[in-house]
Amino acid sequence: MPSRRRALLCLFLFAVLAAASLTISLAAGSLDVSSWSALSSLWSGDSLTREVVLELRLPRALAGFACGGLLAVAGALMQILLRNPLADPYVLGVSGGAGVGALAAMFFGLPLLAINGLAFAGACGAMLLVFGLAHGESAWTQPRLLLTGVVVAAGCGAVIALLLSIAPQEGLRGMLFWLMGDLGHVIEPLPTLIALLIALALTLPFARDLNLLARGEHTAHALGVSVQRLRWLIYGIASLATAVAVSAAGSIGFVGLIVPHLVRMALGNDQRLLLPAAALAGGTLLVLADTAARTLFAPQQLPVGVLTALLGVPLFLYLLSRQPR
Repeated sequence: MPSRRRALLCLFLFAVLAAASLTISLAAGSLDVSSWSALSSLWSGDSLTREVVLELRLPRALAGFACGGLLAVAGALMQILLRNPLADPYVLGVSGGAGVGALAAMFFGLPLLAINGLAFAGACGAMLLVFGLAHGESAWTQPRLLLTGVVVAAGCGAVIALLLSIAPQEGLRGMLFWLMGDLGHVIEPLPTLIALLIALALTLPFARDLNLLARGEHTAHALGVSVQRLRWLIYGIASLATAVAVSAAGSIGFVGLIVPHLVRMALGNDQRLLLPAAALAGGTLLVLADTAARTLFAPQQLPVGVLTALLGVPLFLYLLSRQPR
């Protein structure tokens, strides 16, 4: 089978897996619902089942899918931007800024809308701070951007530790759950879904340029790519996608690091296929992890970031073992 047909088949299989993960998420829970009943309740059916599926499980599943897709796309873009396979969406301090904003809102007892708003504002603030400090008086380079992001992330980590140390005892559990990733407080998934569609719509037209940039800046520039403008675009889209995901679901690790690697193993490094496939695979992974997080020890729920880390660490070690020495 030609490589293009194989790639399209893999993309179709990713879409099927995404649909299957959403169906499993709608059916799994304390109320035993079959897959067909869960799907049929979207338009008719028993009132209790319909209420549970439409008001509790469906928003959480869609938000989880969108957040996973945003993190995976952001991770793929960051790995191109920094030309570093270890780069993930959080490497430039966006997650730390969001954590400072969200935990400050929780510390002062603000409502959920304010928590999400301050988390997004903190993420954007960290993004602007990193870019401003890394740019300086001349064009920024990958090492300078990376080092600046590490320093800003460390500073945000110190503020987060301070907030946790002085927070009242009754608020610590919510803060820790947010830091480890939690989809339990998601009410409206539409903003994250729209953000995912916008991120793909903005990046896919530049897929050819991204392919050239992945081969090196000199090669891309020689072939007519406006490298500086493209780097700004990648940084802006990846950071904003991460900010939306983190403000909605907290800091969920390893999705943006592992998923792009797994997709490259299946499809190669053509960004025209890699980016939509990463969105589907990242969404699928996070939906399945969240379903396990709320059902494995029901009625006790686990932070979804714990499960993604437990899955991500052995997968990443396996990927490292496959690399040539």
